[in-house]
Amino acid sequence: MLVSDSPPAGSPASAVAVGVFDGVHVGHQQILSRVVQRAAAAGLCPTVVTFDTHPAFTLRPQNAPLLLTDLRQKLALFDDLGLQQAVVLPFEDRLATTPAEDFVSRVLVEGLAAKLVVAGADFHFGADRQGSTGTLRVAGARWGFEVETVDLHHFPNAPEPVSSTAIRRALAGSRVADAAQMLGRPYAIRGTVIEGDRRGVTIGFPTANIPVATDRAWPADGVYAGLFCDSDDARYGCAINIGRRPTFFEHAEHSILEAHLLDFDGDLYGHDVQVEFLRFLRSERRFSGIDELAAQLKKDTENARRIVAEIL
Repeated sequence: MLVSDSPPAGSPASAVAVGVFDGVHVGHQQILSRVVQRAAAAGLCPTVVTFDTHPAFTLRPQNAPLLLTDLRQKLALFDDLGLQQAVVLPFEDRLATTPAEDFVSRVLVEGLAAKLVVAGADFHFGADRQGSTGTLRVAGARWGFEVETVDLHHFPNAPEPVSSTAIRRALAGSRVADAAQMLGRPYAIRGTVIEGDRRGVTIGFPTANIPVATDRAWPADGVYAGLFCDSDDARYGCAINIGRRPTFFEHAEHSILEAHLLDFDGDLYGHDVQVEFLRFLRSERRFSGIDELAAQLKKDTENARRIVAEIL
């Protein structure tokens, strides 16, 4: 997949989706897959236009949402879906104040020679979010491109349609299985394994520690069953703890992620890894001492092993 920070010179005629696509959840996947399908049928280049950061970090930084995916993850997911071209626009003040009509003419028409634009029914863009699917249809009639809209994805009996906000809410409530359903895959965190205080080793449950990024959405503090994916594509079941380790630290300021790998013995320091959350096991709590904690960790590991075996 070709990735650039502006429409490439001489771009072929394209079918285009535009959006933040944080999470690349099942609703986003419907839009992007439709672009790929329609592009294949019409001989167009399937293209996605997105941004290097969430627009809220520029427009309302004090209320910017925690991100579900970093740019590296998003691009990998775009590639998996069959997009051939990704334009990652730097979201800065100049872009934030660009009128919707100017964005269409400069990026979609002149830059990408768009013949089809696919968007979600609630899509808004341009300065003050004044652009909508209606704006796209008017522009399409003027410049000769088709506009197709995709309705919000709504699972049967779900209280609300799939959205990045709904996924963040699920994660904050420890509902990682619900988040996985909306994402179409387990929620995943990438990071580099750092050296911890080795307390896990002393009680028989060594862990790979990953720092919590302040701009990312994390599941609520607790214990989870999951998968640990190393940089060499090796995968291991694991029991994951996110929290402040109250048995050891009474007033820890920050949560950390610790993953105890099943059936693994080795050194992972410095490895770039991915941790995937499968099921919530229990809330974090303080234990009376090391023996009680170790007994619970044994139960957590057994439960994680059972869940991983059911899923894999």
